[in-house]
Amino acid sequence: MSCIIRCKSNNQPGVIMNDKNDLTKGSVGKNLLLFAMPYLLSCFMQTFYGMADLFVVGLYNGSETTTAVSIGSQVMHMLTVIIVGFAMGTTVRVGRSVGAGDEKAAAETVGTSIVLFVVFAAVVTCALLVSTTAIVKVMLTPAEAAVETKVYLAICFAGVPFITAYNVISSIFRGAGDSRRPMYFVGIACVVNIMLDFVFIGLCGMGAAGAALGTICGQAVSVAVSLFMMYRCNMGIRIVRQDIRMKREVVSQILKVGAPIAMQDGLIQIAFIVITVIAVIANSRGLITSAVVGIVEKLIGFMFLVPSAFLSAISTVTAQNMGADKAERARRSLYYGLTVTVGWGILCALYNQFLPHTLVGIFTRDEAVLAAGCEYMRAYAFDCVFAAVHFCFSGYFCGDQKSMISFIHNITAILLVRIPGAWLASKFFPGSLYPMGWAAPLGSLLSAVICVGFYVHYRKMEK
Repeated sequence: MSCIIRCKSNNQPGVIMNDKNDLTKGSVGKNLLLFAMPYLLSCFMQTFYGMADLFVVGLYNGSETTTAVSIGSQVMHMLTVIIVGFAMGTTVRVGRSVGAGDEKAAAETVGTSIVLFVVFAAVVTCALLVSTTAIVKVMLTPAEAAVETKVYLAICFAGVPFITAYNVISSIFRGAGDSRRPMYFVGIACVVNIMLDFVFIGLCGMGAAGAALGTICGQAVSVAVSLFMMYRCNMGIRIVRQDIRMKREVVSQILKVGAPIAMQDGLIQIAFIVITVIAVIANSRGLITSAVVGIVEKLIGFMFLVPSAFLSAISTVTAQNMGADKAERARRSLYYGLTVTVGWGILCALYNQFLPHTLVGIFTRDEAVLAAGCEYMRAYAFDCVFAAVHFCFSGYFCGDQKSMISFIHNITAILLVRIPGAWLASKFFPGSLYPMGWAAPLGSLLSAVICVGFYVHYRKMEK
């Protein structure tokens, strides 16, 4: 059993807190790494989790089922990142309350989050189930895959309460400084999902429906385990029945942080889809381009796992330290994060200048796709450098309850650079994907400049 202590500051009631999860003390760099690594593994397993359905479906079914699961997975990924964005509001407020030693505020945040996200899950689930057919059409689903796509989405939509519950519970643990247990929850869901995929798809021949059922069953088991852990493990926050109600002030603070992040993440996913459509329509090699964009986006997504992990780590470390009036420690977490993630980004960019075929070749043996993928990757890989900067700043701003800045720089980059840049490159250079590959890095460069500008502005105001 971990050592339990009471953290007190500002003469406020103490929050019972695990000393291993106290991010306001000790080495900032060590705290950041210890928090980031489990989250990185969680992100990796989450990504692997999403690929498992496609892999198993591909073993037992034809292209129609594979297409259905592929399109359905895109929709569910978009929905998941939006939920994660909203849940970040809970993480930040719990973190600041823990850092300040304010037990009442921490308990109110958890209680309000429970009620808020129960209502959210109910409304979203009903809305999505009613809109399933329309969503299938909006995604330009081929007629051959339309029925299975609809079935896949309908089952997954019924599991939205589980997705929401898992992410909210994980956000509470992370706000309290614990990123290890959420990693276990994802791992359990991943194992259960893969096992049930082979049962439902392989043995029972359920196709896309089996893939969806395996997914929500894995999520349900993960939620059950996470609830049990909340009950058995003292994670530092004591909640009574009176705390489980919706407080307007707390809702406002959660949404103030979470809503901009949710909108930002949702728009980023929409931008990916728009850029793919632009590339396929404008480029003379439609099928090849479609395959290339899909492969490179997948590879870049893996490379982004590192800055994504540090975004979450920086936001939590910043939230706790800002709550404890230790702004300098919060800024040091930003600097440490920038050092690691920019270094990682430079390594990724350099590797892909010389050896992109070793990565693109994992997903294709088609020579035309491989060649186009390599030239696209050589340009796109620079996004790993610039995105690392704005990811870290986004984490810092979120932890400091300034998440609107993250929304501003992302929407600005999408509307001014990413989408128009991709369109212009596809229009004027239809024979090469290399120019289009620069749309993302240049968009991230603009985001990084905006972030630095805001940071300098606020530092001047503090002085």
